[in-house]
Amino acid sequence: MTISNEDELESLKAIGRIVANTLEAMGAALEPGMTTAELDAIGRRLLEEAGARPAPEQCYDFPGATCISVNEEIAHGIPGARRIEAGDLVNIDVSAQKDGFFADTGASFPVPPVSRAIERLCRDGKRAMWAGIRTVATDRPLGDIGMAIGAFAHRNRYTLIRNLASHGVGRSLHEKPTEIATWPEPGDDRAMTEGLVFTVEPFLSMGGQWAEDGDDDWTLFSEPRAPTVQYEHTVVATRRGPVVVTLPG
Repeated sequence: MTISNEDELESLKAIGRIVANTLEAMGAALEPGMTTAELDAIGRRLLEEAGARPAPEQCYDFPGATCISVNEEIAHGIPGARRIEAGDLVNIDVSAQKDGFFADTGASFPVPPVSRAIERLCRDGKRAMWAGIRTVATDRPLGDIGMAIGAFAHRNRYTLIRNLASHGVGRSLHEKPTEIATWPEPGDDRAMTEGLVFTVEPFLSMGGQWAEDGDDDWTLFSEPRAPTVQYEHTVVATRRGPVVVTLPG
């Protein structure tokens, strides 16, 4: 969507805070021994208490309120009986709708103890996301996002999953502009127009190149298999730069 007035921006910020607070609380609750279904139940309760509806269920009949992906799973993991263990790398993706507005956020959480390489991957996953966010401004090419993230990944010897892209959001969970690359895509000269709402969500990996389907209709895995993290914010392009709406508060 494109924000056209202050009321729309405030509504977007409201749902942005809800999903951000939910993600933060789920990350704090994460501990060895709990199942991904139990973690998802925490997210569902918090969203519903805030008057929001889980977007994956609403838009796609996804079998869960949030997407929870563990280790070899990199996206769209279905909450269930899998127990989280010490040393796991858990990605939580939270998106929801309230009053007709959608916001989307996500983060990867290491469950201690983990190796220094995984700690560094998580730290750098956040840095890669912010490298992309810092390019956001009215009239700049959308392709600048992937160029900045790609430069960061190359400089720090990581790979990027190249078929999981950022996307427009706001009035639906996924809308135009579609397929916003978080890897270098020199031919993408689409402009970030004033008020445009979209996600920035690189998948930074220690060797993975692509996302491939698993045995169910949802869960995705890296190919080749490698530790992979995702960090995501919903942003608004303005003449003064990015407005990040998915911050807790």
